[in-house]
Amino acid sequence: MAGARFVSELRSRDPGVPVTVFGAETQRPYNRVLLSNVLAGMTRPDHISLVDAAWYASHGVDARLGVEVVRVDREARAVHASDGTVTRYGTLVLATGSTAFVPPMPGLEDGLPGGALVFRTLDDCRRISELAESAKSAVVVGGGLLGIEAARGLMGRGLEVTVLHLAGHLMERQLDPAAGKVLARTLASLGIGTRVQANVAGLRTTGTGDDRTVTGVELALPDGGREILDTDLVILSCGVRPEVSLARDAGLAIGRAVVVDDELRSVTDPSVRAIGECSEHRDEVYGLVAPAWEQATVLAGLLAGTDPAARFTGARQITRLKAAGIELASMGETHFGDDDDGVEVVRFSDMARGTYKKAVIRDGRLIGAILLGETSAAGTLTQLYDRASPLPSERLDLLFPGLGGAPEAASPVRMPDAATVCNCNNVSKGQIRACWQDGARTADEVSRRTRAGTGCGSCRDALEGIVSWLDEQESVDA
Repeated sequence: MAGARFVSELRSRDPGVPVTVFGAETQRPYNRVLLSNVLAGMTRPDHISLVDAAWYASHGVDARLGVEVVRVDREARAVHASDGTVTRYGTLVLATGSTAFVPPMPGLEDGLPGGALVFRTLDDCRRISELAESAKSAVVVGGGLLGIEAARGLMGRGLEVTVLHLAGHLMERQLDPAAGKVLARTLASLGIGTRVQANVAGLRTTGTGDDRTVTGVELALPDGGREILDTDLVILSCGVRPEVSLARDAGLAIGRAVVVDDELRSVTDPSVRAIGECSEHRDEVYGLVAPAWEQATVLAGLLAGTDPAARFTGARQITRLKAAGIELASMGETHFGDDDDGVEVVRFSDMARGTYKKAVIRDGRLIGAILLGETSAAGTLTQLYDRASPLPSERLDLLFPGLGGAPEAASPVRMPDAATVCNCNNVSKGQIRACWQDGARTADEVSRRTRAGTGCGSCRDALEGIVSWLDEQESVDA
């Protein structure tokens, strides 16, 4: 996703510079954020493509999809590809992303057995979908963001699904324990079982060699015993690791990922840049789409020369999950509680309705928030968090905009033009209004022109609401 955005941004600024794209996957770039919708059968694979089939040729881009780069020769400034070709470069941009982590455990010593897969690519999604047609049950190992998305997708295909998570609550990186419990109850209401503090000791298989097939998951119990969960489909969602093998073999400085400066240059070699999940900037590796796209835009401006002063100075991380029946937004420092000094915590919980809302405040500024189940305040909180803006004196307005008497920022008529609607692409209400006034009269057309709604998709309702409101205003004026 980072590489595709960079190429389109660069080409829009410089129509003539030679660009060659290598991609290990055979298909065109696609939106990984929406893979769970494809797995659930709600979205067709071709509907999540980021680049039209004819775009590369019509824009003079040499796209070599399905051709993997196997070696980088920094001295010769050339890349060696799997098809035997050697291609010279002036600037090399690494956007290799991440790969799924497969933990070392019994049953996985010789690779993944039949019926055990990771959930990372469109090909993974297709293989899982094929196996799900004949499977009766599935176990998802890992209750982080991707694990929850995979579980929801499998449940949408009619399977009995259980999520096993080692930590004490689900999505512990984004949620506090109370929110994790609410999420588990929400999943249960959808028919998805969850078990936390579940120590997976290995996979049970039958057969030998390449004919091995998974038959169950073995759990290590606190008392030293073992429990076997029978299943014919296992999805390993145990986290991701930056894909830096090319960079490491080429001698570039590696921390957790390729270490880059504010111009996204490798600190080892300024002719090599890195963006997205394979880059490490100021000790931070971003695993979300919005920072990756921001890096792509900054780099395109630098390399095209249209914005030589552009710098990437860091990004706030806002996690969004929007699967059928589950809405979640989490940002910043969420783990503070009422007993922590120096912070103010505003919280609301309705376990029966699957709703949990929390705002964490320090020195009059929002430093973290969780919205689960009912996310109408997401737009307001995102703006306050992203801009470190002063907060309303009526704290209730943070969780329930308008309830305490202040204007509701989520309403199109109340929302200022400067308000960010699409956080992934940094699209404001004013930009949507300008696009509508320029003739884009449907949400789809506005989306094509501004890219609003093409990231995580959580702002789609807001986008449609603004376009509908603008249409109504035009009718009134007429």
